[in-house]
Amino acid sequence: MTPAQFALLLALSQGERHGWGLIKDVEELTGGRIMLGPGTLYRTLQRLRVDGLIEEIGVDPAAVRADRRAERQRRYRITKAGLAAARDEAGFLAGLLDQPPARRLLNDEDS
Repeated sequence: MTPAQFALLLALSQGERHGWGLIKDVEELTGGRIMLGPGTLYRTLQRLRVDGLIEEIGVDPAAVRADRRAERQRRYRITKAGLAAARDEAGFLAGLLDQPPARRLLNDEDS
């Protein structure tokens, strides 16, 4: 799983989002380390959708009443398979970070 895929799944694990909201959430979640442009965002969302990890859902009617531009906003949510994949990836990364070489890297004050 790529860092962008994992970050998008993390963002979607917090609830439904549209593209612009996902761009902002990923930037915030990663402390600015991952900044998705529209092309990367929608290619990655398409891959996650094809893999069954997320699904596209209908437009939020309340948002459309407030702003007609909302009709064009695609919204996404994580699937059960996506949540399981995100949990697996998080466990894998946590396991890596618990290894002695990673602990040394993280605790090395000389770097």
